[in-house]
Amino acid sequence: MTIPRIIAFVAAVLAWTGAQAAEDGATRAARAGAALVGQPAPAAVLRTLDGGTIDLAARYGRKPVYLKFWATWCVPCREQMPGFERIYRQYGKRIDVVAVNVGFNETEEGIRAYRAQHGLTMPIALDDGSLGRRVNLRVTPQHVLIGADGRIAYVGHLDDAALHAALDRIAAAPPAGTQPVALAPQVAAPRVFRAGDKVDGMTLATLDGVPAGVGAPGKPRALVFFSPWCESYLRSSQPATARACRRVREDATRLAKQGGVDWLAVAAPLWTSPAELADYRKTHPGTPPLALDREGAAFAAFGIRAIPSVVLLDASGRVARVLGPDDRNLDQALRAIAAR
Repeated sequence: MTIPRIIAFVAAVLAWTGAQAAEDGATRAARAGAALVGQPAPAAVLRTLDGGTIDLAARYGRKPVYLKFWATWCVPCREQMPGFERIYRQYGKRIDVVAVNVGFNETEEGIRAYRAQHGLTMPIALDDGSLGRRVNLRVTPQHVLIGADGRIAYVGHLDDAALHAALDRIAAAPPAGTQPVALAPQVAAPRVFRAGDKVDGMTLATLDGVPAGVGAPGKPRALVFFSPWCESYLRSSQPATARACRRVREDATRLAKQGGVDWLAVAAPLWTSPAELADYRKTHPGTPPLALDREGAAFAAFGIRAIPSVVLLDASGRVARVLGPDDRNLDQALRAIAAR
């Protein structure tokens, strides 16, 4: 590793450590899993990196299942990958081990390169966000262990003694055999609003508890989808994304002062708490009002899987434009909807 890369890596680790001062990953994972442990696991059919599928419901009852949610840009994921590969080789015949990429700010090309770099041999599945929402994904990595009875047995973040003890427990349990395996209730896929659609049925509130009338007729509205750690944490692993987050924040801050458009910056729940969002507001004064998408429903409603993204609604509450991380014509797009 070159000296510049070492410096960048250390900077990312320090930024990560500072961001977790209020609440570490293990605490977040424990809170996310508190309501899940003992409950039936969700059914899902995941697409694999190699073009196949993994039907989780078909696997429940035969063997335990270990789902590890991870991302290529995640420092602790990178640290745990050698150990994860060892776990797969040790338990692979007794536990179905699946590496579930969270699909947030990811490309298949990047995931393949990551697999080659780390010598990963376990199945890699790609989440569209729907499975992550059903297991309260709040950190990366997040371990979800499902027993042979089809019930969630453990949720964690660290590669520690607790994880290995849980692996041993589920590996030793007998399969369900002919006994039916309970599954979590099916959840209807959320409606995704596309260009021209009237937005309804969505409620968001700012950090101050002020309701945001998403889709309500009146003035045009701009929804900025982001994460408060984007500019700092992704500076080394995804520098182009970090620069885009800064550009969009600066553009939104400048354009919001011009009036005529209602602005709302919507943060994803991954690695973000209300307290951290409040700290972000203090660090970046003048930014538009902030809202935490606690369950990821707003991101899902507009099909947002990459940050920063901006959804523009016209005065009637219809989706006029969706701008992705590479789009640089926010000023022009706003003028176009204001002229309608």
